[in-house]
Amino acid sequence: MLRTARAAALVFAACALQAAGAHAQQQDGAKANPLPADPPAVAPNYEATERELPSVERVGVEAGEPLSLTLEEAIRLALENNNDIEATRLDVAVSEHELTAARGAYDLRFSSETSFEHAETPVASFLAGGTGGALNTNEVSSKFGFEGLSKRAGGSYKFEYTSRRLSSNNVFNDVNPAYSNGFSFSYTQPLMRGRRTDETRRRVEIAKKNLSLTDAQFRRRATEVITNVEQAYWELAYALRNLQIQIDAVKQSRAQAESDRRQVEKGVIAPVDLLESETQVKNFEQNVYAAQEGVARAENSLKKMLAPDRRAELWSKALLPVTPVSLEAPRVALEEAVRSALANRLELAELRTRKEINQIDQRYFRDQTRPQVDLTATYGSNALAGSLRDEENPLVSGLVSLQSRVNQLSTMSGLAPLPTTTFDTNGDLVGGYGQSLQNLFAQNNPTVKVGVRVSLPLRNRTAKANYARSLTEGRRVENQRAKAEQDIEAEVRDSLQSLRSSEARLAAAAAARSTAERQYESERRKFQSGMSTAYMVSQRQIDLITAKGRELQAQTDLNKSVADFRRATGSTLQTHNVALRPNDPARRFEQTNDTADVTSGFEKE
Repeated sequence: MLRTARAAALVFAACALQAAGAHAQQQDGAKANPLPADPPAVAPNYEATERELPSVERVGVEAGEPLSLTLEEAIRLALENNNDIEATRLDVAVSEHELTAARGAYDLRFSSETSFEHAETPVASFLAGGTGGALNTNEVSSKFGFEGLSKRAGGSYKFEYTSRRLSSNNVFNDVNPAYSNGFSFSYTQPLMRGRRTDETRRRVEIAKKNLSLTDAQFRRRATEVITNVEQAYWELAYALRNLQIQIDAVKQSRAQAESDRRQVEKGVIAPVDLLESETQVKNFEQNVYAAQEGVARAENSLKKMLAPDRRAELWSKALLPVTPVSLEAPRVALEEAVRSALANRLELAELRTRKEINQIDQRYFRDQTRPQVDLTATYGSNALAGSLRDEENPLVSGLVSLQSRVNQLSTMSGLAPLPTTTFDTNGDLVGGYGQSLQNLFAQNNPTVKVGVRVSLPLRNRTAKANYARSLTEGRRVENQRAKAEQDIEAEVRDSLQSLRSSEARLAAAAAARSTAERQYESERRKFQSGMSTAYMVSQRQIDLITAKGRELQAQTDLNKSVADFRRATGSTLQTHNVALRPNDPARRFEQTNDTADVTSGFEKE
């Protein structure tokens, strides 16, 4: 007995020492890592009051008659109504107007001018022709013409016609009023700079390429919208199915709680097990409301892409996706997928267009470094006619009198008379406006001028710098193309890997869900036979709901990966049979009736 008492005392002492050491360590730890001070009391002892569950209806949505919507119908609505596509369509229209404006530089430009002028000019000499110390003139003139640019070889032309009626008190004019008409036509042809290309042709060619560029951007935007619609569509399908899973969980938990209540009344299980079941019901009810919110958000995200504006009737409709979920991923080899992406991705088409625009700039700026040598040619004609004056020309009458007197003196001196000089006005000049036009058409007074105009800047640094800049821009475009191809390569690899991973995750999630179902059923049977607890049944049910959610998420991720793979390989429009309507100025898309094939455009492995 004594030996036993000693042993017990030693054990007790050892335990006391060990407890004292542990307490000392705790105190040391508390000193080494002090806790923060208690925060100020905010709403102490707050607990939400119990109340009836609120309505589960979605806000602003008539869920009684849902609108059945296939994926292809959703894509069609998006192509018709999506505001992003409409904005890009307007960009295409702007580019078309810019091309028309650039071509307008070749439009014929007509000009006209008509004026009346009365002038009184003081004169200080008899030879000025004025009487009374002033020369009075009245002139009515009219001028019209046209000019323009040649689409070929960079030439320019100009035609001008003038007509004038002039009346004055000039005593030396044989005709009054006088009608004069004339025309001139000139053409300038560049021989070096501006012959192959010029600013006008450059703008037209760039406008054409910009139209192609915006068209590619338009198709690219449509591809992005279709991809976003696909992903939003499957997100809505996921949200609705997840809501159903949560509702089923509540139903199962309520049935389990009701069964536990009956067993508590019979004394088979303890009341604490009933509390576990009822708590599980409330937790699952919270999940239902969270899933309901997820449905509303997913539905609104899809409606934003399908409705034309906020007043569309679609906003009040509940959407019901009816397209079957795809459980198979496209079987496409990596090399084939990359080859398709490099051939179909619209980003590369945009870069090719930018390269062509840069080549247009290079050609233009290289031409600007050449000398300016232009060949000019002008042909014109003038005509005059008028009415003879009633008054005699004083200068002519004086000469005639002088000639007559000289002849008399020459006769008296036995000298030969002076030759007879006629001062009469040419008969072709006598008449009115019609006679003037007749003289003009007769081309009796043509004017021809041919010349060469040369302009050569001594250093021409501006043109050389612009040309060098265009070469640098060309290298930048090449660099962007190489980077884009590398990005596309990575995107295709990522999307293909995502396909394979999503497919594997779906298979694993399906197996996990099947296992969780068996575990839950087994746990329920064990609980009913008294070999388990309500807590374990609740845990198995939570595991089952989680497994179903993961399987559903894996299915959704697979469908979204398929959509992303189509975008990465540039086959979205082809897969959904989307094309621009032929000869449609509004540039609207249409869908053919061909059945979509997820491997369309690829060779299967």
